[in-house]
Amino acid sequence: MTPRERVGAVLDVDALLADPGTRIVVCCGSGGVGKTTTAAALGLRAAEQGRRVVVLTIDPARRLAQSMGLVELDNTPREVAGVDLSAGGRLDAMMLDMKRTFDEIVVAHSTPDKAEQILANPFYQALSSSFAGTQEYMAMEKLGQLRAQADRDGSWDLVVVDTPPSRSALDFLDAPARLGSFLDGRFIRLLSAPAKAGGRAYLRAFSAGMTAVTGALTKVIGAQVLKDVQTFVVALDSMFGGFRERADATYKLLQDDGTAFLVVAAPERDALREAAYFVERLARDDMPLAGLVLNRVHDLDPSAPSAERALAAAETLAEQTGNPLTEQLLRLHAERVRVAEREVLITERFTGAHRLVPVRRVRARAQDVHDLPGLREIGADLAG
Repeated sequence: MTPRERVGAVLDVDALLADPGTRIVVCCGSGGVGKTTTAAALGLRAAEQGRRVVVLTIDPARRLAQSMGLVELDNTPREVAGVDLSAGGRLDAMMLDMKRTFDEIVVAHSTPDKAEQILANPFYQALSSSFAGTQEYMAMEKLGQLRAQADRDGSWDLVVVDTPPSRSALDFLDAPARLGSFLDGRFIRLLSAPAKAGGRAYLRAFSAGMTAVTGALTKVIGAQVLKDVQTFVVALDSMFGGFRERADATYKLLQDDGTAFLVVAAPERDALREAAYFVERLARDDMPLAGLVLNRVHDLDPSAPSAERALAAAETLAEQTGNPLTEQLLRLHAERVRVAEREVLITERFTGAHRLVPVRRVRARAQDVHDLPGLREIGADLAG
């Protein structure tokens, strides 16, 4: 099939979900395009078709919990009630708690005394709660844990990931490596060297070379903060073996044939521009792209009047002092047609530049989805 023949190729979501080789589905894209709802709908549809699914969301608005009828989600997968299990499937859901995930890693990879020291460290507390890139790194860490548990005890055969709401869709791929490089980098290790120095002679020689650096840092961030960082890094180094290696391991998991990326976008310029960047990045990093989910699309009814005809009819009614309600409805229809036409043009720019990317369109709805029936409707749209 030539690239020209592939233009407008349709994404077969049901085939993707039914394939036992699909072990991880990652929903990615810029913020506000419906990733959370898409992830939940995919998880529900897969479960009701017989897959054992866990959905991992990183959504502070907790919309996934509401949609699935749960009081709340936390760092532990919980079974979703009301799912049709007649096909033998199962649906669990959880929401990432990045600090708790970080704490669990500390406890799992250190002695009780060392863990207590790290957990009480002020620099660690700030890092685990709000440091840039921590959420994205912990999302990857939790994904790795879920996949390892699935391989170990067969709890799930499909993990659906709703990526963090970031300024840029690329943050999900870039931030973990940045955090890993920071924690495993030369500068941090340099700061930790005085505390790990084995002899006084070495420490005196090292201190002579570090005096200017540490003096400047002390003026900027304070002596206590610098001491907290040094203490934290020494403890971290003894138990982790390098954050960059952990990020690299999860990166390889994302490149595996059992992983499928679904880029989610709205038919808007900025969202599709982000989607284009992500598609190109996935290709460059040799990551398996399944296709694009184009969310909140306004359908064009070929039999309906054009915007020009609707506006002309509205003007005629206005001149004839006709029915004002009908006039307003005609104007509203004209605006909807123009929105739909604009969405088509914007989408065609993306599909023209990325001819080999299959697309699945999901129609816009009058209100947000907050329950399982609504998620089933979204899932039906995704399946076509």
